[in-house]
Amino acid sequence: MINMNDLLKVDHLKTGFESDYGTIVSVDDVSFRMKSGETLAIVGESGSGKSVTALSMMRLLGTGSRIMGGQVLFEGKDLLKLNDQEMCDIRGNQMSMIFQEPMTSLNPVLTIGYQMCESIMIHLKQSKKEAWASAVEMLKKVGLPRPEAIMKEYPFALSGGMRQRVMIAMAMSCRPKVLIADEPTTALDVTVQAQIMKLMKELCEESGTAILLITHDLGVVAEMADRVLVMYAGQVVEEADVFTLFEDPKHPYTQGLLKSIPRLDSDDDAELESIPGAVPARYESIQGCRFYNRCPYATEKCHAEMPLLTVTGKDHFTRCWEAQRIEGGVEEVAYE
Repeated sequence: MINMNDLLKVDHLKTGFESDYGTIVSVDDVSFRMKSGETLAIVGESGSGKSVTALSMMRLLGTGSRIMGGQVLFEGKDLLKLNDQEMCDIRGNQMSMIFQEPMTSLNPVLTIGYQMCESIMIHLKQSKKEAWASAVEMLKKVGLPRPEAIMKEYPFALSGGMRQRVMIAMAMSCRPKVLIADEPTTALDVTVQAQIMKLMKELCEESGTAILLITHDLGVVAEMADRVLVMYAGQVVEEADVFTLFEDPKHPYTQGLLKSIPRLDSDDDAELESIPGAVPARYESIQGCRFYNRCPYATEKCHAEMPLLTVTGKDHFTRCWEAQRIEGGVEEVAYE
């Protein structure tokens, strides 16, 4: 059953890639919901399936990949069942994406103005003159100096921070209802990061846009997010509001991530911890908990049986046998 308050609902999404060794599952049974104006952050190490989840939602996966199951419901409409033209009408218009490498996402042989105006003319049905004026206004909003001159420039003439702002302006130009930001501050200095995050938040507060923020920077998560989804080895291992996640993490993986970053309230002599090992390269066939080999609390049950995503508090969900044992009385999550 669809909750009409949900702008976007991802339900049991599963995505795989074909290889010489068979199908490699990258996203396995991922579910979450988003409401208008909400910022949901997805965190986890590289290889956890964060970006593939976003690309699956936008149906931008390359050759050799396929969505093996699940639903992506946008305003009650399953995006996975739309034809190419229907999906093109949604991309860039109602749903936009800032890609993981905005430094190279702009076409190097087309001017900024051409690339900005193209989507505005297609989706908003504006004339070239109207689209040009709209694009200049959006560049002003993202804080770029000389917007009229920048419209005539090629991407190589802009700095990394300026190109980042152009990408945000392009993504926001049609006032999308959902903005997916995949590592939007990669390779930028701290000052520019803060400016861009503030800008995204302000723009989305004005228009009620929901933000899906994909990052490994927990400092950005603490500043931006309303809720947090922690992914490991293609699965959601914990979900909670941002305050609960930082104050009372339940899953050992989340605890390890938080212990690996410095805190202002920690002892001066305290050493940062690291999570031993790495995310497994092939995890679709692992029996039991996928964090088993790296977990300090692992038991034989963890190795033998996969834990379900369960409720361990109000709007707090965890995939861990140890957390279930400590909390007691937990129940399986149902995304109906």
